[in-house]
Amino acid sequence: NPNEVEFDNLYLDMNGIIHPCTHPEDKPAPKNEDEMMVAIFEYIDRIFNIVRPRRLLYMAIDGVAPRAKMNQQRSRRFRASKEGMEAAEEKQKIRREILAKGGILPPEEVKERFDSNCITPGTEFMDNLAKCLRYYIADRLNSDPGWKNLTVILSDASAPGEGEHKIMDYIRRQRAQPNHDPNTHHCLCGADADLIMLGLATHEPNFTIIREEFKPNKPKPCALCNQMGHEVKDCQGLPREKQGKHDQFADSLPIAEQEFIFIRLCVLREYLERELTMASLPFTFDFERSVDDWVFMCFFVGNDFLPHLPSLEIREGAIDRLVNIYKNVVHKTGGYLTESGFVNLQRVQMIMLAVGEVEDSIFKKRKDDDDNFKRRQKEKRKRMKRDQPSFIPGGQFSPQALGNRSSPQAISNPRQAAFEMRMHDRQNSTTSSSPNTSLNSDGSPSLAGGIKRKAEDSDSEPEPEDNIRLWETGWKQRYYKNKFDVDASDEKFRRKVVQSYVEGLCWVLRYYYQGCASWNWYYPFHYAPFASDFEGIADMPSDFEKGSKPFKPLEQLMGVFPAASGNFLPPTWRKLMTDPESSIIDFYPEDFAIDLNGKKYAWQGVALLPFVDERRLRAALEEVYPDLTPEESRRNSLGGDVLFVGKHHPLCDFIVEQYKTKNTEPVDIPPELCHGIQGKLTLNENAVLPDQTVESPVPMLRDLAQNSAVSISFKDPQFDEDFVFKAIVLPGAKKPAPVLKPGDWEKTNNDGRPWRPQLNFNRDRKPVHLDQSAFRTLGHTMPRERGMPGMYANAVPLGTYGSPYTRPLLSGQQQIPKLLSNLRPQESWRGPTPLFQQAPQRTAGAAPLLAWNRMLQSQNQYQPSQYQGLGGPMSYPQRPEDRMDRGRQSLFSGCS
Repeated sequence: NPNEVEFDNLYLDMNGIIHPCTHPEDKPAPKNEDEMMVAIFEYIDRIFNIVRPRRLLYMAIDGVAPRAKMNQQRSRRFRASKEGMEAAEEKQKIRREILAKGGILPPEEVKERFDSNCITPGTEFMDNLAKCLRYYIADRLNSDPGWKNLTVILSDASAPGEGEHKIMDYIRRQRAQPNHDPNTHHCLCGADADLIMLGLATHEPNFTIIREEFKPNKPKPCALCNQMGHEVKDCQGLPREKQGKHDQFADSLPIAEQEFIFIRLCVLREYLERELTMASLPFTFDFERSVDDWVFMCFFVGNDFLPHLPSLEIREGAIDRLVNIYKNVVHKTGGYLTESGFVNLQRVQMIMLAVGEVEDSIFKKRKDDDDNFKRRQKEKRKRMKRDQPSFIPGGQFSPQALGNRSSPQAISNPRQAAFEMRMHDRQNSTTSSSPNTSLNSDGSPSLAGGIKRKAEDSDSEPEPEDNIRLWETGWKQRYYKNKFDVDASDEKFRRKVVQSYVEGLCWVLRYYYQGCASWNWYYPFHYAPFASDFEGIADMPSDFEKGSKPFKPLEQLMGVFPAASGNFLPPTWRKLMTDPESSIIDFYPEDFAIDLNGKKYAWQGVALLPFVDERRLRAALEEVYPDLTPEESRRNSLGGDVLFVGKHHPLCDFIVEQYKTKNTEPVDIPPELCHGIQGKLTLNENAVLPDQTVESPVPMLRDLAQNSAVSISFKDPQFDEDFVFKAIVLPGAKKPAPVLKPGDWEKTNNDGRPWRPQLNFNRDRKPVHLDQSAFRTLGHTMPRERGMPGMYANAVPLGTYGSPYTRPLLSGQQQIPKLLSNLRPQESWRGPTPLFQQAPQRTAGAAPLLAWNRMLQSQNQYQPSQYQGLGGPMSYPQRPEDRMDRGRQSLFSGCS
């Protein structure tokens, strides 16, 4: 591997891939579901080519979540629906105002908005995605040598559980097997911050997370005029100034390949070991136990299942504060806070009460910091207003940024422009003192007379009203009265809130270390208690009911969807969301309050939605269950994981033999045939079988007529319900070589320099780079027109490479610049072009498009474009009618 690390297993948290591929922020959205699926395929290809796993690829899509998570999903989906409607109304309002003033705006596009709420288990979209991924895996196993000996497991949305927790459950259960390799190198792809905590919780010595590099403040065009540099609310409807002869793409977003970073948890463990090591303890120091305690304490500053404590804000250094308190108090606790996912509440109480002692000072310091920040911002605005030039000339006389290649438009009448500049200058000089200020006899401005000046900070945004005032005496009484509508003296209610929160802490830690303790438990309040309320928690019970079952997919949709997304549900189910006579109509408010809770922005606030009563919901659904069609009933059932292997895999013959003998009983995987992976295999009804055609669910991709891959249902090793997975480093695991040098501890803030990520895993290895002449050559060879419609086909833009660097086009051969084809050796491991990157042969009998596709298909025919990487252009085939339309271009593109 060029990254100098050989990864054994690659795990994909697929929801972190599905969302950016279906509604990207930095490029035009796909036109239909077909393009979305192809974009997802390309994204997986990119991650796979970076990581190059040797043993296992595990794809996990979010299935039905526990109730504790469903409340957060409900809040997100209701917010998304509300904000989408408000944004559309605001856009229409501003559009009407601009047009009424004579502004110029491009014609409004009439297109169906993609509702991202469909990325939820049970919808037709997720069912179609599972079919497409099964096809994609089979195609790759047939055509890509990089997948040759790989075991692939697909856990789609029908398998209950969140994607990252299904992955963690798999790792836990494999670690408990005698054949597990303790030095397996794991790589997990996902953007959620809790993946770092989950990776630490495995106690695997080699665990790496790969995620998209976050680049803040990316420029976005205005949604009204499509120009850069302002938002919708600031749009004036001005025509775009021409910035040179060829500026038709001046405002188009540059399409750059997404960059990724590796987060190496072994390096984080080095930092934590330095931070958490304590001397002179009354008990033996165990670094692994202290890591578990650190993960547990991070729950107090926020997670997906509980609101964070009012006194602990992660942006205020709450984690550092907790670590310092932990190190001061741990001598008195007599041991660690947690053990293998179980909490010692007596010791946790000591930590929480220590935080409660400083709560009052935390709130006062927060107020002081906020006031100081506002004061600095006010002074900054005054300074910028004072230093702002009174008049900036336009056109040829306007100041130009250094390195700007585009020449400004020439002025037609220079004399007139110079006259206007003089007049502006004269006007500004006469009005430099306020035009409404009267002068004294000595010429100094008089304080009397003139109009009233605006307040200095009048241009600042209005602050949200804060009725709690945590920095003033009596904050606890005001908090409980305002947030819970009870008096703080109501000891019984406060204890109920604290008990629910303590249950939540125990449930979350169990979820991270042992799996879901209860599918039904959830925190029944919108707000958290104070740390000083955690008195007497040592006696509180923390057990959960056994044998709880998850919701079914359509039941979850009813629990998390707003009425605006009811089109993804059966008609009679949808009616329960909108009918005023419905017994559960109160679960679906058309509008709801958002409590900013001391924050500035709505997305930081708390959505005050009613909690779903599971008994009332199930009682209402009993009446409409008979209305489900067979297809809807299938989508409403819970499924499991599917294992795929290719013909070269040692396990392939074993699986094929199971189908030949039609063995209906689950069989154990021989670990020696599958890199030590263990579990149960069961015959699959819709299996991918050798020598049987795999039909493509995407009309633009061809069927796999010569298939040699095989699939079978897979189930993780099962354990008793009371089994405890030990949170330890396994015997035989080798500790990775230390990466940090002694000087790394003292370097704070990178010595004042901007932070830059380390390239590659070996900091001493110089990365290969191109010199300036090579970049100039690439500039001549690569296509410059970035504004081509459609960018999810990966087809080479025909007619682009008409240059000395192209070679004649042979029959059935992709046209690739010589320069690019030489960047990789000919015996590259990528192998032949996969089948779904070849032109389709069938024109009829394609799988039916979903309703959303059919509507867009009539308006927008699929138009291929390019993604250009080091491996050369990869071509997803076009539809037959598109290839006919482009035939004329191909005649000329073959000439050099």
